[in-house]
Amino acid sequence: MYTVTFIIIILVILAVMGAVYTAFKPRINFFITGLDSGFSFAEISLLWTAAELCSLEQPTALFYSLPALTKCMTQISNMTSADSSDKNQLIMTKLFNYRTKIQNEADDKKGMTTTHSLDKGQTLRIILPGKGVFTSEIVGNGNFLVINVPRQKNLIPYSGEDWVGKVISVYLWKKGDARYVFDTTVTQSGLFLGKSSLFLKHSSNLVRTQKRKSVRVKCEIYGMLYIIKKDKIDVNAIETQNGFRCLIEDISESGALIRIGGKGVQNVKLKLQFNIHNKLILMVGVVRTVEYNEEKNQSLLHFECTHIETPMRNEVLKFVYNMMPENEKEVLEALEQTEDDEKAEEAVTDANGEAAKEADGNNSESAGTDKSEKSEGDAIAQDISAANGKDNAATESPAASSENTSGKITDSNDNIPNKADEINVF
Repeated sequence: MYTVTFIIIILVILAVMGAVYTAFKPRINFFITGLDSGFSFAEISLLWTAAELCSLEQPTALFYSLPALTKCMTQISNMTSADSSDKNQLIMTKLFNYRTKIQNEADDKKGMTTTHSLDKGQTLRIILPGKGVFTSEIVGNGNFLVINVPRQKNLIPYSGEDWVGKVISVYLWKKGDARYVFDTTVTQSGLFLGKSSLFLKHSSNLVRTQKRKSVRVKCEIYGMLYIIKKDKIDVNAIETQNGFRCLIEDISESGALIRIGGKGVQNVKLKLQFNIHNKLILMVGVVRTVEYNEEKNQSLLHFECTHIETPMRNEVLKFVYNMMPENEKEVLEALEQTEDDEKAEEAVTDANGEAAKEADGNNSESAGTDKSEKSEGDAIAQDISAANGKDNAATESPAASSENTSGKITDSNDNIPNKADEINVF
């Protein structure tokens, strides 16, 4: 009797366990696959939540397919646009953090290993032991790495011959990648393309000293800068007064590269206000380094963001990872193709016009010279005016923005002045 009862109990337990396993089989298999693939329990839980929200037929694809992850994040991004609850924003934040981790791991594999891959025009910071830090630029890359004679405070304190035989340390920042350093020897000095230059031994021992913690993308976003002079401010307050116009040239959730007119200064606290996808973004941070172009009287500010609200951070990341809704992508794609058609037509028209001018004996070089004398900021403003088909002379509020025909988000009324008295930021 007891034996029969025991057997029945065992069968009931097995049946319940079988039913539980059947019900949770997809989740169990998902977690087992994730653990076998080396994912942490937290990452597996996050990806399972994402798979459920997106109703994926093959949830395990999130472990090995970046396109599947991107598609899933796009769906969730669209959900957060309709429902920006704290729960949804938190899920998006975690997914973006995971996506950034995957991107950085991929970037690590792309890191440079040899100086043969360096490009002309690459800026170099050179340490000559006991003499300080110098600045130079790559002018040629063949059997040797050819650089300009290094400068210090815009002066050349040592001639090319003084560098020959010296062992130097070279530092550089590869855009969109990381900082690198390598040691090499100056083998000789001489003329290269008519200029005094140094010839360096190539190195296959580039050390990656710092990688980006966040993914950046190039962009053309106009915004407003506000200098923070008080110790305590409301970082989330929307500025209604006009600030200093600027152009954001690359962006991530942790900072931006900002072009301004005039000369910038390090360690200045700023609030950056701009629009992405018609949504206002506020970033508060510090200018870490400044690159000043005396000829153009413009500065590139390397801005580190120290505060941004989670919903705004997610909007920036949507832009970085191109996470806009499908219907907006289609609009931008159509605008881009239209612009390409317009440019192609203009190129044909210009070519015919030039041919006609040459046939008539006109000098077309003067027009090109006049055009080249325009400031970079004026050229940018004209491009935006042409893209929008109107004269952008009116003044807008800092939050106003529009999308140009190239799909790049810009403030159609902003430009980057060349004169310091027009925008004396610092």
